[in-house]
Amino acid sequence: MTTRIAIVCPGKPLRQERADKVLALAVAEFPQAELAFHPQCFLESGHFAGDDETRLAALLETANDPDVDAVWFGMGGYGACRIAGDAVAGMREAARSKTYLGYSDAGTILGALYREGIGKPVHGPLAGDIKREGGDDAVRRVLRYLSGKPVELEAGLDDRPTAAFNLMTLAMLAGTDLMPDLTDHVVMVEEVAEHLYAVDRLFFHITQHLKGAAGIRLGRVSAVPENDRPFGSTAEDIARYWCEKSAIRYLGRADIGHDSQNAIVPFGTNRKTT
Repeated sequence: MTTRIAIVCPGKPLRQERADKVLALAVAEFPQAELAFHPQCFLESGHFAGDDETRLAALLETANDPDVDAVWFGMGGYGACRIAGDAVAGMREAARSKTYLGYSDAGTILGALYREGIGKPVHGPLAGDIKREGGDDAVRRVLRYLSGKPVELEAGLDDRPTAAFNLMTLAMLAGTDLMPDLTDHVVMVEEVAEHLYAVDRLFFHITQHLKGAAGIRLGRVSAVPENDRPFGSTAEDIARYWCEKSAIRYLGRADIGHDSQNAIVPFGTNRKTT
């Protein structure tokens, strides 16, 4: 059975050569997957893959298309929060049966979808991650998952509901009308290219909004810039500190991050499957 996958970019644009590599891999190895990169993915409007209206229209077109089975986000990069509220408000019945997959800034849309009970939000590699070392395997993992083939999910999933976010994205969601209810959830967070003092500040904020969570698991915190003086704590020290201060359980590490090893984490209740 054919799985029809539409790719859109709610933030920054995707380079054509990366889309071509994804398409070539899919044609060679996943004949049951039919990929369609929306032309919006390749537009440039300043930082964004087209202006807000164009990005919103592309997302709604694919989400509301009854012939599309899954919406895969092509790139992260800032921009999703500018259209997420209007996107969920404009989604019709066909949008409710789809899988939506991505991470990083696209987590804003995943969180809003989860809040509204629309479709199946899934944290997982972006199409543009094919650029990374080991990126082919990241793309294969997504195409197996979206095609209904057996695939390893994040190894620590259990019976508790789970959600996974970039730390900055979650901090920006917290306190807004797009923030999902994460009571009793295991919340996984990861970060990239932020100073450790900024990671500390982000944990200060998110732990104020996760008091009812089952706990926090820390993914990879990578590409940390050098500061003018050492912060004095590791990322895990920071996570433990704020969890203890906020009476939230620290549940250890998670296999998510801005890299090709970034694991698939369906939002909600899951068990690891093979």
